Amino acid sequence: MTTESTYYSAHVYDNSLAITRTRENTAPVVAAGALVWRLHGEKLEVLMIHRPRYNDWSWPKGKQDAGESLVETAIREVGEEVTLRITLGVPLAVTNYMVSGRPKDVFYWAAQLPVGEHPRADEGEVDEIRWVTPKEARKLLSNSTDHEPLDALVAHHKAGTLHTRPVVIMRHAKAKPRSNWTAADDERPLAGTGKRQALAHSRLLEAYSPTRLLSSPWLRCMQTVAPYANDHAIAIKEKKSLSESGAAGHPKRTAKVTESLFVKEVPSLLCTHRPVLPLVFKALKGHLMKGSAKILPTEDPYMEPGDAVILQVSTAEHGGIVSVETIRPVID
Repeated sequence: MTTESTYYSAHVYDNSLAITRTRENTAPVVAAGALVWRLHGEKLEVLMIHRPRYNDWSWPKGKQDAGESLVETAIREVGEEVTLRITLGVPLAVTNYMVSGRPKDVFYWAAQLPVGEHPRADEGEVDEIRWVTPKEARKLLSNSTDHEPLDALVAHHKAGTLHTRPVVIMRHAKAKPRSNWTAADDERPLAGTGKRQALAHSRLLEAYSPTRLLSSPWLRCMQTVAPYANDHAIAIKEKKSLSESGAAGHPKRTAKVTESLFVKEVPSLLCTHRPVLPLVFKALKGHLMKGSAKILPTEDPYMEPGDAVILQVSTAEHGGIVSVETIRPVID
């Protein structure tokens, strides 16, 4: 499911979205954004923006900056245009259209309005914002391609899979080669590339804001999670069963730690090693929604060093995995 050239993939439980992106099959112009939603009573409402430069009604979005992952672009642009600090939910759609004779891809996610926050229009690019129903949005939208993420949002609302929380599975960043390391393997540190990946992860994880961090106690895993943990003053919970030797000796404990991601109903992160991933994904498989067995990675190595798999888990009782994304951090 994830290959060396794949930098982003997204799969939704009902196959309404199934994409794998490499640099070769992505448009030369890339943008990202989000459909910010809220419930007004039981009525779904979405946030629209009006841009005076184009005299159009659309969704908060913008072009990707150098050095950004797609999810970083989405949260930055929403922050700039409507002054909200969002957490991304389920991936909705990738639209494509021509701009000045060049193809453009726009990646969209759902994002629930953060509790206690109120959007404000950016005075530079946006002169009006408006909460509307999906029916009203369809009438206001200036570009037909913007209907696609709206239709996906409405479908999730009707299916009860719009309200989710993120669970992040990480393989530690690139470590120094075993062949060049003579000390104990649990003390083998990240390579230079791995340290840059860890810093990039700290930025990428802003899109999901995990507050519960579980990691193998081995140095290379701890170094991978440390930048984010330090930036947000969150303690890392060391789990021996997520280490290579711990998982080999006590695989049931590894499964139990993985299961805890679905018991503790907070945004969570788990960081481990390649040999442990089969146990982790076997446990995750039990939380897939009906008919969605193919959305998880199934073949070794499951993930490349430094990759993150983002699960959106339904907050409904006995909630299952609604979507699976694989994201590679962008490093300088």
